[in-house]
Amino acid sequence: MTDLATGFHTRTGMFEDWLDQRATMRAWEDFLTFKELDPIRTSGVRREILESWSRSLASGIDATAELAPLDETEERLEDARQKNSELRAAARHPFEKIGPLLAEANALLILTDAEGLVLDQIGDLRTHDAARSIHLVRGGQWDESAIGTNGIGTAIRSGRPTVVHASEHFCQGIKAWTCAAAPIRDPVDQRIIGAVDLSGPPSIFRPHNVAMIAAVAREIESSLAERQEMRRTRLLEAFLDSGPTRSSRDAVVILDRIGRVMYHRFPAGVPKTPNPPGLTLGQQFITLTGTMSDQDIARAIPPHLQPSGISRLFLDGEFSGAALILPPRRSTPAIAAEPFRIPPRAGAERDELLMIGQSPKFVKAVDLARRTAAAGSPVLIQGETGAGKELFARLIHTSAAHKGRAPFVTVNCGAISADLFGSELFGHVSGAFTGASREGKAGKFEQADGGVLCLDEIGEMPLELQPYLLRVLEQRAVYRIGCSKRRQVDVQLVAMTNRDLGQEVEAGRFRRDLYYRIGAMTIEVPPLRERPCDIPALADHFNRAVATKMRREPLLLSEEVATRLGAYGWPGNVREMRNLFERLHLVVSDGVVTEADLPPAFLAPVAVPQGKLSAPQEPDLPPNLTDMEEQAIRRALAAEQGNLTRVAAVLGISRPTLYRKLKTYGIKRSYG
Repeated sequence: MTDLATGFHTRTGMFEDWLDQRATMRAWEDFLTFKELDPIRTSGVRREILESWSRSLASGIDATAELAPLDETEERLEDARQKNSELRAAARHPFEKIGPLLAEANALLILTDAEGLVLDQIGDLRTHDAARSIHLVRGGQWDESAIGTNGIGTAIRSGRPTVVHASEHFCQGIKAWTCAAAPIRDPVDQRIIGAVDLSGPPSIFRPHNVAMIAAVAREIESSLAERQEMRRTRLLEAFLDSGPTRSSRDAVVILDRIGRVMYHRFPAGVPKTPNPPGLTLGQQFITLTGTMSDQDIARAIPPHLQPSGISRLFLDGEFSGAALILPPRRSTPAIAAEPFRIPPRAGAERDELLMIGQSPKFVKAVDLARRTAAAGSPVLIQGETGAGKELFARLIHTSAAHKGRAPFVTVNCGAISADLFGSELFGHVSGAFTGASREGKAGKFEQADGGVLCLDEIGEMPLELQPYLLRVLEQRAVYRIGCSKRRQVDVQLVAMTNRDLGQEVEAGRFRRDLYYRIGAMTIEVPPLRERPCDIPALADHFNRAVATKMRREPLLLSEEVATRLGAYGWPGNVREMRNLFERLHLVVSDGVVTEADLPPAFLAPVAVPQGKLSAPQEPDLPPNLTDMEEQAIRRALAAEQGNLTRVAAVLGISRPTLYRKLKTYGIKRSYG
């Protein structure tokens, strides 16, 4: 039969599916009526859909909307298509391969950019005509913030493959559609750059649709990775052909057209330090554009890394990047591991914060924090006192979609009395209890709405209040003390503790259900003693930071002091090191730190010298990109003991691409 409202030729589904859709529709109507996700009324609706409904309602989306916004001028569309030309080119082959299969399947295959703007589509012509009625065409805007819960927008927002079936959509006008979508990530820095979607009438729904569309996304990512490899090689060739004057002792850094590091090389035999700030492969070093002159590029580079030569690189007549020649340092190089930069919060006067470290455990924790920020889910940060848990909380805040512009509210659970804890978190109304504010007060959850609420020392939270916190996390709403009004909140919870909450649960001091709710994503911040390679860089950083604050020159460390710092266990972690240098700058008068200036704890016998306070030695980088890639694969295979799934994840490539490269380089999987 034909659906007159959409023009779809449909067929009646199974009775069970009809029952599910009816229950979902009833839950949607109740949600719009009561503005809350009641567990009983919404028991049959998937959690990811409920979370998306909540975001849609909080964003002010009109649930009666019939269609998505459309840029009728087409100027934005053409600009977006040009900006995403590489994404569209990478999608061309899978689209051409799958397109003919959709001709009589009532389905469309759609490509969007990172904002959910439809760039290209292919598929059934009748379905395409029906799609015009809801603007599911080129130029249509399908981000969650534009049209609420839908496959494209929800996949981009959640960062994972998603299916949204019929009545699961938030807006009334698109409930006659089913869509399965998957985000597409940049192979260099893993940011979401677009989405691929399969849409059509509810009759096309199959549980495996989401797996199929995820496979298409992975194929596009694989094509992008191959294109990026080719571009890196061509940039290197363009640099070699440019023939700038350079010394054999010079370092070479090649940036792509937006300023990301595609290649760097420090010649063998030249004393070197860990990569200067921003020179990690794949990381954006500066913001680069095709309109910048050599002088503009030089001004964008940090003063201590001023290049002796700059070559703007062109591929096929188009600006595609730049090569920097960094001369050898004439003085003793500063010890500086690659910092992860945390910009100041909106409206804050303080400078950006730096997270310094290159040890595998530390880098893995940073990467997990960024992924957690993108997902928006609760996260538990565990680590010893002074290890830097607060910086990880700030990193999550600034790495979220709002880029740190939303509230960041902290609560020290160990510094609030049990009597005032509920009021502090959930707020209260006038007269709720003795001493309550006359005007009432919003709690920390309301203050953090739209942003991050950081609960420090969550293990200190009174046991009797933990069920209320669990309820807020489940329902995404709070009730002020003394008030029955429900207040919706959208907060990412970041909990921190220096305790082992698992042991606290077993001891009966922390609720098991709350632990599972906040601990599904756990970040372990490694103590400084497990990051010995980071000690030199951190010491140099705090030495210079304290010197700048006190308006004096950095201290010089004797060889013996460097050895002591490297061998020390650092029970107070990074915080202890910062305090040490504040002390040293106060007690050392001649600018040189000797063993006599160190606290007694540092003077314990050193069984095995850890070496001078100098940069950890690294093997020389291979002379070309191919060798560098082969070496990276072999190191990852050894580190992951031959587990190809983990190797692919570590390298940021798909398993098929990994298999192809293993065959190309003749690498055998020699691990169990």
